[in-house]
Amino acid sequence: MMGKVCAILLLCLVVIAMPMVQGIDESPQTVAEWFEDLPKMEEKVTKLHFYFYDQLSGKNATAVTVAQANTTFQSPSLFGLVFVIDNALKIGPEPDSTTVGRAQGMYASGGLKEPVEVMTLDFGFTSGEYNGSTLSMLGRNSILDPYREMPIVGGSGFFRLGRGIATAKTYLFNTTSGDAIVEYNVIVLHY
Repeated sequence: MMGKVCAILLLCLVVIAMPMVQGIDESPQTVAEWFEDLPKMEEKVTKLHFYFYDQLSGKNATAVTVAQANTTFQSPSLFGLVFVIDNALKIGPEPDSTTVGRAQGMYASGGLKEPVEVMTLDFGFTSGEYNGSTLSMLGRNSILDPYREMPIVGGSGFFRLGRGIATAKTYLFNTTSGDAIVEYNVIVLHY
């Protein structure tokens, strides 16, 4: 009985605390009021810099294979391989750097002859002034190119109606494990 009461109290505490953890009020009424004020708002530009930790190996992998074609491993580009990710976003390339968010979504090997990832993911920020806000990225990532440009197609919270460009550059790639650290520079237009 005591265990059930504790569980219910904990659940209530989480539900009550959730709005306080988010940096921006996302209630339907507040969002509707925000849209009413939109014509009076000026567009802002925000520049972000972070590192994306893609870990395919080990017991704490943050990228896992969820699908593959019968011919994936006969392909020079691993065509048809699909991953789901929940990767850390950190302020620096060092493993002990501060985590500022998570990249959650998926990517698929979409090139027949060259390694190209088609990425659809959200950058969800978990600290600082962007806490609770997200940016959505969808695009083609030619992973062997020194710099790859992918579109930011939306955002929430601080980045409502966000659009912009994410530029990726591989900082570190382990050819044995497949683990990678990728540097991102993001420029976003938003209100």
